[in-house]
Amino acid sequence: MDHNELEQRRKAATPRGVSVMYDFYASKAENATLWDEQGREFIDFTAGIAVLNTGHRHPQVVAAVQKQLAAFTHTAYQVVPYASYITLAERINALAPVQGAAKTTFFTTGAEAVENAVKIARAATGRPGIITFSGAFHGRTLLTMALTGKVLPYKKGFGPFPGSVFHARYPNAQQGISVEESLESIEYLFRSDISPQDVAAIVFEPIQGEGGFNIAPEAFVNGLRALCDRHGILLVADEVQSGFARTGKMFAMEYYPQAKADLITMAKSLGGGLPISGVTGRAEIMDAPEPGGLGGTYAGNPLAVAASLAVLDIIEQEQLCCRAQTLGAELVEVLQQSRIHCPAIADIRMRGSMVAVEFDDPATQKPDAKFTRLVQRKALDAGLMLLSCGIHGNVIRFLYPLTIPNAQFKQALEILAQALKS
Repeated sequence: MDHNELEQRRKAATPRGVSVMYDFYASKAENATLWDEQGREFIDFTAGIAVLNTGHRHPQVVAAVQKQLAAFTHTAYQVVPYASYITLAERINALAPVQGAAKTTFFTTGAEAVENAVKIARAATGRPGIITFSGAFHGRTLLTMALTGKVLPYKKGFGPFPGSVFHARYPNAQQGISVEESLESIEYLFRSDISPQDVAAIVFEPIQGEGGFNIAPEAFVNGLRALCDRHGILLVADEVQSGFARTGKMFAMEYYPQAKADLITMAKSLGGGLPISGVTGRAEIMDAPEPGGLGGTYAGNPLAVAASLAVLDIIEQEQLCCRAQTLGAELVEVLQQSRIHCPAIADIRMRGSMVAVEFDDPATQKPDAKFTRLVQRKALDAGLMLLSCGIHGNVIRFLYPLTIPNAQFKQALEILAQALKS
């Protein structure tokens, strides 16, 4: 197929609002390798935006989906239920770091999970208000755009957004926002915009994804928990990007043992490449909506449920939480060594294999998105795919499959080291 012809067809058939990062088209993929339609080979450090912690087409995922495909593909769980949905819920209930007995319900996308977490919180508290944070990303629906703390490209031209949503400041040492200032910004909202008695939930990412892989300090999360307990507010952890072994634990909230969330949202790597999301929470809170208040035609699709059960098996059998710690440490070592010849490196952040490097202009100390794009281009020319993030577009996030072969990972790190030489 002619590449230029395909590009013309894409532009004629699909809207410009669906941006495309690369100018090539996928033809096949295996674990951490992707081939384009011209047969070129790339090491995939994007993982479909954190969807492929277990890699492209893991054999156990493929086998599970094929087995389910031979049985049935859809009934709508709310019409005719199936046992695999219940089994997956039971397994996640046992894994999720929530206080006491837990329950789980499934959906299709991360945005759906976040929206339903808001619905559940409002039903449980009888309150309308939601507080989120600057730099947050929670989805592209109208409600999740309102929750999101980044205007371009997500919110521009799409308002007005649903009301009763307020943004506090997320702590960020690189930007000079302390834990104390962040918690005080919530207290300021209570004084200026909404009474705490009208707030249903505080929704936050333990590690901001699109915001730049900013890691929530323990004091901040403990402060949120204390504030929520004081005012009867529910704490919602958005783990859509950070869940399922990426951080070296099944969920990033396991790093905060004194501050368990009331609700946790999940998606992305749960399905190993198939679309599925979920909300897990304290049983009494999850039971707040009336029967029929939760669900969706494709929610908890049986093919995706089968894939998810396989993903949980793979994480356990291949010890991917431990592997995430090992690979992340190796990557950070390369990044630290690169500081010698790359003065643009302003910060390196790591929690397991949720790793990011931030670039500033050495002369001005301002965020340097141009240099970030240069590193991406140099890496791509050598066969390594990288993703950027951050409010200023000056952060590269690393989302390699945790199943990547050691030799291929070493090759990728060599490419990265060369790309960082300025």
